[in-house]
Amino acid sequence: MRIDIDNLKVAYGETVAIDSLSLRLDTGKIYGLLGRNGAGKTSLLSVLAGFRRHSGGTVLADDSPIFENWLTTREISLIRDAGETVNLGTVEDALYFAEDVRPRWDAAYAQELIDLFKLDRKKNVKSMSKGQRSAVGVVVGLASRAPLTMFDESYLGMDAPSRQAFYDALLADFMAHPRTIILSTHLIEEVSSLFEEVVIIDKGRLVVHSPADELLAMGSAVTGPAEQVEEFTRDLTVLGSKQLGPTRSVMVYGPLDHAEARKAGLETGPIAMQELFIHLTGGPAS
Repeated sequence: MRIDIDNLKVAYGETVAIDSLSLRLDTGKIYGLLGRNGAGKTSLLSVLAGFRRHSGGTVLADDSPIFENWLTTREISLIRDAGETVNLGTVEDALYFAEDVRPRWDAAYAQELIDLFKLDRKKNVKSMSKGQRSAVGVVVGLASRAPLTMFDESYLGMDAPSRQAFYDALLADFMAHPRTIILSTHLIEEVSSLFEEVVIIDKGRLVVHSPADELLAMGSAVTGPAEQVEEFTRDLTVLGSKQLGPTRSVMVYGPLDHAEARKAGLETGPIAMQELFIHLTGGPAS
């Protein structure tokens, strides 16, 4: 499902959550949606799911409006941290409801995921641990096979092995059944290998929309003797640095001449997406 957003505004009274945001998301890709707390990620996803009317601009899914358009919204799945499955009774009830509203529901795949996460179909969802409730949400999100599938921090309650099982399942099913997937997350390093493209918003505005590899290419670590490193990086945008004895390592953002660095006797290497995210959204939190 292709998403076209033009000059989007979302306001809650005097508070503007999304401000003049324009974005196009092509079909068949996994997008990482990144932003600090309060950046507007959840508001954006709520509009894309048709849960909330936007205050201005246009939002189209495959050229059709989303809000109050059930033919479109039934093809869109948003699984949130709170979990839409919690108040539906048992796991069985949650699956029954999902099958009723999602035309592409795969019951056999849902059972595979139930087995993977060791869930009891007869158990009341509200009585489950946060991790189990998160797993139920993941099952509903993946097995719905909606052309636009979004996860808004919905797997945070899962432990590390369960989250890894989710990432593996998501990637395998995406390869078998391509669709547009948006992952909103604070676990940037843990999930970033899944991203084909990255969207970063800050204070309701678009900061970056870039292929993940191009964004990562904008950051580098320069390592070597402290004096040479300081001289080489003098005119570059420095994100941070550390020093051990006479050796210094500096993280920089922007184009870098790796050949010139090697000529200067310095080593260069990649830096983590999280470091780039912190820089692009204003530096470390105070």
